[in-house]
Amino acid sequence: MGPRPETVAAALNWNAPSPRGADEYQKIKGLSMVAGTKKGAVRGNILTPQGWRHGSLDLENGRIARIDAVPADPQSNADAYILPGFIDLHVHGGGGADVMEGEAAAHTMARLHARFGTTSMLATTMTAPRAELEAVLTGLGRVAQAREPGCARVLGVHLEGPYLNRGKLGAQPDAVQTAALAEVLYYLELAPVRVVTLAPEIAGHVEIISELAARGVRVQVGHTLGSYEDGVAALRHGASGFTHLYNAMSGLQHRAPGMVGAALAHAEFAELIPDLIHVHPGAILTALRAIPRLYCVTDATSATGMPDGDYRLGSQYVNKCLGAVRLADGTLAGSTLTMDVALRNLVGMGLPLADVSDRLSRHAADYLGLSDRGRISVGAYADLVILDREVRLQKTYVEGEEIAAG
Repeated sequence: MGPRPETVAAALNWNAPSPRGADEYQKIKGLSMVAGTKKGAVRGNILTPQGWRHGSLDLENGRIARIDAVPADPQSNADAYILPGFIDLHVHGGGGADVMEGEAAAHTMARLHARFGTTSMLATTMTAPRAELEAVLTGLGRVAQAREPGCARVLGVHLEGPYLNRGKLGAQPDAVQTAALAEVLYYLELAPVRVVTLAPEIAGHVEIISELAARGVRVQVGHTLGSYEDGVAALRHGASGFTHLYNAMSGLQHRAPGMVGAALAHAEFAELIPDLIHVHPGAILTALRAIPRLYCVTDATSATGMPDGDYRLGSQYVNKCLGAVRLADGTLAGSTLTMDVALRNLVGMGLPLADVSDRLSRHAADYLGLSDRGRISVGAYADLVILDREVRLQKTYVEGEEIAAG
């Protein structure tokens, strides 16, 4: 079991946020969408690709139409922070709903996470028999075609399994199988599968990596007992990332670097769960120094945003207690993390807000090849989060639609 967040906070000597003053509250409260959904404006400290600017954004038809702002240090004023909306590429559920339950569940999940700053996401499947995956992917294909009001945009699917190593299932059900190219390509016809997680040491998987990469699919190494050499081979064949770095993969030893060693030595991209339960802060800092565009995910389950109790995760049930989600045998089973908490965790560890923002937005967008999300620039989608001076979420804008926090 990893360290509890409050224990980590004490160990790192975090400073508790001070109460918000009345003047600051009024400035934050004054940030608003203007006159309906077609056009609007927000004002504050804006994080752009060129750095911090102070001024306003004009939003029109779901896009950023104009930036009227000048370079400024946010410490020179008391206005709110305006960051790109969060992009989460590994989400199993939320609000009591599990992706494997179908379309309605996916909408519930997207609605819950939008309230916590996520503006776009990948709906992430669990290992399951082919017939079940067919049905789920068919539904998710429809979900990805249009965004419902109040929801984050579902960009597509992260297929996590069934092409995993049975010895490193973690909380995945035991329905693993060896990947067959024809089957994977069939799944790609059912839904926009953007990411596939597989174990490269399984016979035939390395060859499939190159076929998927050639079709624009991001192949990630995960749920693997593979060696360092297996990881290097996967990267050479076109794998582009690692799934929940450190978790459910062979660890780092000085004479057997394992899959973690391959990621730290060679990866440009990898995902990591910064809930301070899955990964120790020291290991997070190690990965940040080693992997240039490490990005953060929640691996959130249906228990996210819900009280303690039992919830579904694929074909299994998990228990939420004290912020963690576990199988009956104690195995960690996804998380209850939301992206706004991920941001505060990383800021609390001492990372600059601009760097944290990149790891919650821009790097994930770049990983998928999306130039119109994950950044605040003219023509990009109006996906924004508004934070107060204590980096607490106040509002989310998804394609220009204002969504209240919490």
